[in-house]
Amino acid sequence: MTPLAEILAARIAATGPITVAEFMAECLLHPTHGYYTTRTPFGQAGDFTTAPEISQMFGELLGLALAQAWHDQGAPPGAILAEIGPGRGTLMADILRVLKQVPGADTLRPHLVEASPALRAEQATRVPEAVWLDRVEDLPDAPLLLVANEFFDALPIRQFERHVAGWAERQIGLAEGALAFGRAQPAALASLAHRMADTSPGDLVETCAPAHPIIAEIAGRIARHGGAAIIADYGDWRSKGDTLQAVRAHRPDPVLAHPGQADLTAHVDFEPLAQAARTAGASVSAMIPQGVFLERLAITARARALARGLEGAALQSHIAAHRRLTHPEEMGTLFKVLCVSPPSAPPVPGSIAPPNPGKPDAP
Repeated sequence: MTPLAEILAARIAATGPITVAEFMAECLLHPTHGYYTTRTPFGQAGDFTTAPEISQMFGELLGLALAQAWHDQGAPPGAILAEIGPGRGTLMADILRVLKQVPGADTLRPHLVEASPALRAEQATRVPEAVWLDRVEDLPDAPLLLVANEFFDALPIRQFERHVAGWAERQIGLAEGALAFGRAQPAALASLAHRMADTSPGDLVETCAPAHPIIAEIAGRIARHGGAAIIADYGDWRSKGDTLQAVRAHRPDPVLAHPGQADLTAHVDFEPLAQAARTAGASVSAMIPQGVFLERLAITARARALARGLEGAALQSHIAAHRRLTHPEEMGTLFKVLCVSPPSAPPVPGSIAPPNPGKPDAP
């Protein structure tokens, strides 16, 4: 057992099984043994690699899309550039570099929403001018240009298995002294009543309560003050199935094997995110595959420009990075994008398909 596994086993033995959400929260954020509080997990030396670590193109294109959305709204003064879940700071550093080429964008001071002291220290090496905040609610009341890449997938989820007349929550208890999955007794749940129509007994659905107030806060600010948000993550529309997974040293790991020493994530359900953002008063795009979104932002043209002068292994690595970000068999389809904007503003670049010059516009 890991040190955290021993703590959790003692807790379960004393007070009973815990939910998957409680398990995830302890594994990721325990003050002394939590995954994010004790290490920097990103990149080849860590446990997984995110899109900004794959290529600078990802951050450059997202930065330009946010800058264009800002200009489309008249470049309101005092706008805040923000990222939630900023990793090592690579994405924000790439965004800031490209924004130096955008007139007026040098006034956009970066704000990083990050609770981990270890990650803040890593981010400071790449974005030393940043303002660090603990929560989205701490952002200034101002036009907000925000990016969230692989943030929502790390929020704690609960899992429920459909039964004939109700739902049995998946829990974590003990079996012969070791952590083991189990289930509570089935019960009718009003919060999942709408899922009775599209599920059958035995189906599993996941919910993520912490995501709703976060996206509502972001969308409400954008609706009131202007700005835009780009949310990129892996997942789909309307959760179904067990998507909880652990990754350790870039390889899948049994979820209960190394608490506190492996990353835990689950697929994002984009449907409730979009609903919460609309309820907060914002306009929300359709869910877009990441590869499609990046192609609309001309990633292939950017890739060709960056390829000039490259050869050998460097060129092959660059080609592989473009493929990994966009190809349907890589991140292009698994990862999705959701864009948030004020109700009266033009859509965020990339969030709608450009007109086809060979066909008349649809009525």
